[in-house]
Amino acid sequence: MRAFFRAGVPTMNDDQLLRYSRHILLDEIGIEGQQRLLASHVLVIGAGGLGSPVAMYLGTAGVGQLTIVDDDMVDLTNLQRQIAHTVARLGQPKVDSAAATVQAINPDVRVVGLRERAGAARLNDLVAEADLVVDCCDNFATRQAVNAACVRHARPLVSGAAIGFDGQVSVYVTDRRDPRDTAHPCYACVFPPTATFEEARCATMGVFAPLVGIIGSVQAAEALKLLTGVGASLAGRLQMLDARQMQWTEIRLARDPHCPVCASLHH
Repeated sequence: MRAFFRAGVPTMNDDQLLRYSRHILLDEIGIEGQQRLLASHVLVIGAGGLGSPVAMYLGTAGVGQLTIVDDDMVDLTNLQRQIAHTVARLGQPKVDSAAATVQAINPDVRVVGLRERAGAARLNDLVAEADLVVDCCDNFATRQAVNAACVRHARPLVSGAAIGFDGQVSVYVTDRRDPRDTAHPCYACVFPPTATFEEARCATMGVFAPLVGIIGSVQAAEALKLLTGVGASLAGRLQMLDARQMQWTEIRLARDPHCPVCASLHH
């Protein structure tokens, strides 16, 4: 799998060599792969149930810069599952709380917290600056806007969702620079922007606390694999989890040749 990062590769100091030694010991990552992580910039959309483990694992793994976007404040109902936040931070912006958690674990990571609900134009700018995007948001319109920006700028998108006891995760890679990616769908191929459905909310449907940790951890793993070029990503595959039975189901995803978002890339 090709690695996705654009920045220069830094040299690690002695403390970093020790901190990341368990990654470096992995033949598939090694020093070069860890340096790629240190040079990478990941955009995380959402600092809630999914965004918490994503930000924490990317931070512990040494991703050089995390930009976290969320307009919400920490509420007592969040603490059942959103592990980046604490009682002491109730009423604070989630992006500030998440940044504090990441930097308490790894102060070398640069964390930029943006307290805003980013629209299409803003997402276009933010995605262009990142190497990879992890979508941890909870609404369909934002997911579509994130996907459109990722397609426009050829950035890999790691998308997850969780409600009740059901979760799903996939990777969407539509890179006009790589002809091998032409068979992979974008998010809009699978979930058309014109589709209408009633969105499920945690406030009304509930969510099993560890579920968001499981899905968010898979998202973090896929992001790290993409950044380092390790293994095969979930591109073209949708993993669905029924946590009641703790059973995973995988379906293959096909590109829509008439997709309003990515079809023009393949002509």
